[in-house]
Amino acid sequence: MAGLTNIKNQALTERIEDHLFQYILDERLAVGAKLPNEYELADRFGVSRGTIREAVKLLVSRGVLRVKHGSGTYVASLMPLIQLALDLTDVRLMLEPAIAELAARNRTEEEAQRLTEYCDAVRRRIQAGEDYLIEDMRFHWYLAKCSHNMVVEPLMPIIDAAVVSIANITRKELLTATVDTHQEILSGVLDQDPQAARAAMALHLEMNRIVIKHAKERSEKTK
Repeated sequence: MAGLTNIKNQALTERIEDHLFQYILDERLAVGAKLPNEYELADRFGVSRGTIREAVKLLVSRGVLRVKHGSGTYVASLMPLIQLALDLTDVRLMLEPAIAELAARNRTEEEAQRLTEYCDAVRRRIQAGEDYLIEDMRFHWYLAKCSHNMVVEPLMPIIDAAVVSIANITRKELLTATVDTHQEILSGVLDQDPQAARAAMALHLEMNRIVIKHAKERSEKTK
């Protein structure tokens, strides 16, 4: 039981780390900006001060935050996580267009129906103004399952991590585009049109890459 508790605590800490990084981006906090104190952040995210402290430690280890004892927590640099998101996008561009192509070739009718449900779930969450990250991950995960390639499954943790990192930067700017490109990917798979599915996935990822590059350029200007 202790092991399960540790896993849950680790997952919560990593989720709050993502939320904290998203907060920094949303508030457009520049390098050197001071974050609210632990009490305020704990209240904002609905977690304990200990969880906030652990999430801050993770961002400190990544070079994003700097803690000045007796003074507070400050933004050190956004570049580490932005660069990670950019690198992960490049890896996704190597993998996911081909995965979408295979899904269009190999999916079953049952899988096509399930993939449609996952695509619709993303659209509903976005249109309702709700967090759609879990649904987004599920759509990409199931698309890989539809490829029927046994080598793809071990790669999914990388893709899942990429979806999270990229969404932290792009989700506010690509809401409509996410709905549209997901639908284009789905249409290619449903029509069993491999080239259309590949092209739609490539477009989906290229749009994310452009937004991340712009975020990187903004971050470099604040140095």
